[in-house]
Amino acid sequence: MNDKEEKVASFRDKLATVDEKGSRVWLFPQKPHGKLYNARTIVSFVYLFVFFTLPFIKYDDHPIFLINVLERRFILFGQIFWPQDFFIFAIGMIVFIVFVALFTVVFGRIFCGWACPQTVFMEMIFRKIEYLIEGDGNEQRRLAKLPWNTEKITKKGAKVLVFWLISFLIANTFLAYVIGVDELGKLVTESISKNIGTFISLCVFTTVFFFVYLWLREQVCLVICPYGRMQGVLLDKESVNVAYDYKRGESRGKFHKNEERTIGDCIDCAQCVKVCPTGIDIRNGTQLECINCTACIDACNKMMDAVGLPTGLIRYASESNIAEKSPWRMNTRMKAYTVVMCLLLGVLVWLLASRTDVGVTILRTPGQLYQEQPNNQMSNLYNYKILNKTFKDKQVVLKPENFEGTIKLVGEEKLVIPKDGITAGSMFVFLNDNEIKNRKTKITIGVYEGNKKISTITTSFLGPFDSH
Repeated sequence: MNDKEEKVASFRDKLATVDEKGSRVWLFPQKPHGKLYNARTIVSFVYLFVFFTLPFIKYDDHPIFLINVLERRFILFGQIFWPQDFFIFAIGMIVFIVFVALFTVVFGRIFCGWACPQTVFMEMIFRKIEYLIEGDGNEQRRLAKLPWNTEKITKKGAKVLVFWLISFLIANTFLAYVIGVDELGKLVTESISKNIGTFISLCVFTTVFFFVYLWLREQVCLVICPYGRMQGVLLDKESVNVAYDYKRGESRGKFHKNEERTIGDCIDCAQCVKVCPTGIDIRNGTQLECINCTACIDACNKMMDAVGLPTGLIRYASESNIAEKSPWRMNTRMKAYTVVMCLLLGVLVWLLASRTDVGVTILRTPGQLYQEQPNNQMSNLYNYKILNKTFKDKQVVLKPENFEGTIKLVGEEKLVIPKDGITAGSMFVFLNDNEIKNRKTKITIGVYEGNKKISTITTSFLGPFDSH
C-alpha cells in the first residue's frame, strides 16, 4: 500500500483539526465561490434580517416574539403563552425532535449548512470579515506564521475588535429575545447599578459569542453539537447528503491538457478540501464532520468547468444514487416520512390555533360540604381562577349549561380580568333539590365573553345523599 492509499484508508482514525500530538490544527479554508454559495448568502441575509429585527417589532405595544424564561412568559408572533400552556411546548418539543429525526433520515444534514445559527454566523458574518481583513486562506496561513510585526498586530487586532463588536451586537439581540427590548433599553437610559443583572448577562453573552467565533469555531460542530452524532445513527443509504460520486471520479489523476482521459473524472486538485470549513476530504465518503455547507460542490464544479468535464462530481445525492448511477427521486419511504412530518406540523399548528385566550379553572372549595338554601335549593362553594392571555382587559360571565340554577360571585359583581393578568375568587353555585340525584352531580359551566362562549368547565356538585 503506497502513502496515498494508506492516507485514504486511515482517514477515519483521526480528526483534521487535531495533530498526532493532540494539539489543535487551525484551519484556513479558502473563500468559496459559486451558485450554491451565492444562494446560501441570500438565504443567510434573509435569516439575519429576521433575527436582528424580530425582537424589536411590536404589536399593540408588546413584542411579537419573547422568550422570557425567568418570568415563564413567552410571546410567539403576538400570542402570549403562560406556564398553563406548557403542554403545548412539551408536545411542540416532541414534534420537533421527531421532525428533526425524520428530516435527517430523508434530507440528511441540509439544516446544518443552510439554517443552523452557528453556520450562518460563522460562515456568513465572521468568516467574511476574516477574509476582508486577513485575506483568503493562503494569506491567513502566511499571516499566522509571521512573527508579531506591525502587519500581524494590525490585522489581528482589527479582527479581534470587529469580532467583539459583532458579538456585542448579537448578545444585545439575543438578550432582547429573553427580557424584551424595553428592559434592555433601560441599560442604556439608566445607570448600570439599577440594571446590574442585565449588564452581567450582556457581558456573559458577549464573551460566549466572542469566544465561540474567534477561537472555538468549527469545534462547535465537531465536538459540542449533538446533531452531528445523531446523523450517524439516522442516515442510511437513501439519505440525501453532499456526496462525492466515486463511481465516476475514481481512480483519481491529475489533468493534462489535450489528453484523452481514461481514468476517473476527479483530477485530484484538492480544491474540495481547501474550501472545507471543517477540514475534511469529502472524497472519503460521508463523515461526521461534514456540515453540508456545499462549498466543496462549488469548488469542484468550478474545476470541472475549467477542464471541460461535466459538473456534479460532488453533489446532493444518496449512496444509492451513486452506487446505482441513478438520478435522485422521491421514493415511497421519503414520501411517507414527508407526509408524517406535515401531519406532525399540522397537529402543532392545530394546538396553537385552538388555544383559548382565557384560561379558566373552577374547583370546589376543599373541606366544604353542601349548604341548604331557601326555596328548595342547595349550594356549593367553589374557587375560580381566570387567566387572561391577551394584552387587553376582558370581562367574562359564568352561566349554567346543563342545570337549572344560578351562579353568584362572592364580593364581586363582574368578572373583569386585567390584561396579561389573573383574577381569582370564590363563588356559589345554586341547584334545585330535584336536580340532585347522586352524592356527586356533574355540572357544566359556560364561560362567555359577550355572546361568545370561550370555554366550558365541568366540575362536580356535592349533594346530601346517593341516588335511590
